[in-house]
This record gives sequence, C-alpha cells and structure tokens, in this order.
Amino acid sequence: MSAKNTYILGIESSCDDTSAAVICDGKVLSNIVANQEVHAKYGGVVPELASRAHQQNIVPVVQQAIEQAGIKNEDLSAIAFTRGPGLMGSLLVGTSFAKSLALGLDIPLIDVNHMQAHILAHFIKEEGSKIPEFPFICLTISGGHTQIVKIDHHFQMEVLGETIDDAVGEAFDKSAKILGLPYPGGPLIDKYAQLGNPKAFQFTQPKVGDLEFSFSGLKTQILYFIQKNVKENANFIEENLYDICASIQYTIIEILIKKLKNAVKQTGIKHIAIAGGVSANSEIRKRLITAEKHWGWTTYVPKFEYTTDNAAMIAITGYLKFLDNYKADMSVSAKARLKVTE
Repeated sequence: MSAKNTYILGIESSCDDTSAAVICDGKVLSNIVANQEVHAKYGGVVPELASRAHQQNIVPVVQQAIEQAGIKNEDLSAIAFTRGPGLMGSLLVGTSFAKSLALGLDIPLIDVNHMQAHILAHFIKEEGSKIPEFPFICLTISGGHTQIVKIDHHFQMEVLGETIDDAVGEAFDKSAKILGLPYPGGPLIDKYAQLGNPKAFQFTQPKVGDLEFSFSGLKTQILYFIQKNVKENANFIEENLYDICASIQYTIIEILIKKLKNAVKQTGIKHIAIAGGVSANSEIRKRLITAEKHWGWTTYVPKFEYTTDNAAMIAITGYLKFLDNYKADMSVSAKARLKVTE
C-alpha cells in the first residue's frame, strides 16, 4: 500500500443498526450495516435489546467492512466512532470497541457527533455527486431530530431553528401506528402516499416561529381525525389508506419546505441540503429537486444508503477531522445527549 493513502474505519452504533465502513481519502470502500429485526414486534426500539444485538454484531460487521475494503487492520490510519447522541447502551458498545481497536493497533481514535455526520455525509467523494459549497443550509430530519442548520465550514455549524417538541420522523412513525401500520411506519406512509390524493384530507399546520417546527399538535389532530371517522365507518382506514397517507405526507412536507423557504429568505443562502433518515422520503427529495428550477436553489440530496444511520458518514467525518490533525483522548466517553454544534 502506498504511504499517501488515508484509510479511516468508521463505527456507528447510536441506535439499532450496527455499521462499519472504510473510507480511503474520502471515497467509500465498504459500508456494512446489520439491521436488528427484533424491534419490529415491539413497535419501536427496545434499548436493552439493541445494545445486546450490537455486542453480537460488531465484530463480524467490522471484519466484513475491512475485508470488503481489501485492506488489513495494519493499513488503517485512524478509527472514527459515534460518541453521541443516541441510546447510551448502544453507544457504549461502539465506543468500547473503537477504543480497544485503536489501542491495539496504536492508531488515533476520533470521536464523531452523529448529527454532524449526517450533514457531512455530503462530503463523501463519489462519481457524479455534488459536494456542497460553503455556506450552505441543511435540513436535518430524522426520528430524533428536526433542525435547520447553517454550515459555514465542516465543523462550524449554527442551528437556525429546530422542533419545539417532536421530531418529524416520529410524526411519520406515530401516524403510521395510528393507521395500524407496522414499525417503522414512515417508509410505508411514503410508499402508500404515492398511490393517493395529497389533497383528499386537510390538516392544519402548527403556528410557531418562522424557523421552528412543532409536530405534537399535528399527531393529535391525525389521531382525532382517524378516531372520529372510524367511529362513523369501521372500514374508513382500509377504504382511504392511500389518500390518508398522501394527505399526512403532503402536510408534513409542506411544513418542511415552508421553513426552508423562510431560512433562505432570512440568510440569503441558496445552497440547500437535506440529511438524516427522513431525507430518504421520496416526496421531500422530489420537492427539493424541483426547488432548483422554481427558486434557483442549488440542492444537495444524499444517496439513499447515506440517509439512514450508517458508518460511511462516521468515517467521512473522521477523515475530515483527521485532516485537521484532530485526535481524541482515550478517556473520551459516550454521550447520550449531544448538540449538533458540540
């Protein structure tokens, strides 16, 4: 191997996916994700079960990532891992493993903020992908977060607005639960919405600040709407499933786009990116691409595999930190709560 190559191993274990990836000078060589099926029957992630599954998955997943990258452990330049935010038990598995491996190989350890990594996934070098220009605005949307972040440089971020209660991913999943759809329900709402009429049912948008989000009222509104209609017609959901999903999705995406427009108006920045699990939603992707034509924005939509929790985004963030000569202390510990600016 030539000395100039920088190989970073990324380890992600913040929630219920165990993932490991290897990046060479910004390019992904492997990105392995082990999903945990065990949570589906509980209708949500069970922290205790998640951490146990991480313990079982982490060794084979890391081994597979290194093998697929076609390198040996000794070729690694540094190890990046998710420090937080996330489930404490899950984070501890990744943190402990990364520390042990870095110590054993005597290479730098780099701690990564999971939310920064979602945003910085846009800097993965790939054929035909656009790298965002600074400054840009990123709408970070997931099961735990909904934020509008201004990015002046890789590690210079400012939160312009965020949710005052629930995250957008939770609004999708809870709505799906109300409709009796299995967990995780967000992708199913997206799938069925494509077959329905988005204007069939109307839901009111929350009245909050220009760059703030609120989804708890919308969830309650959807719950009461379903209860009322099911009372009148027991088959209401079955008969109107596609239209209900399309109407829910339309309302949520309208809220997101409206806030982005406000952010552009306030900052004058027209470079717009999306990140996080909900950025896999087909409608938000579509709307963002049309925004380029309608409003002259330059938009950055991540590849599907970099939207949900994955280690490639951890590895690229580790790589950017490595270029800045950053190195974590071995006393670094996992943190369940971590702001995107920390």
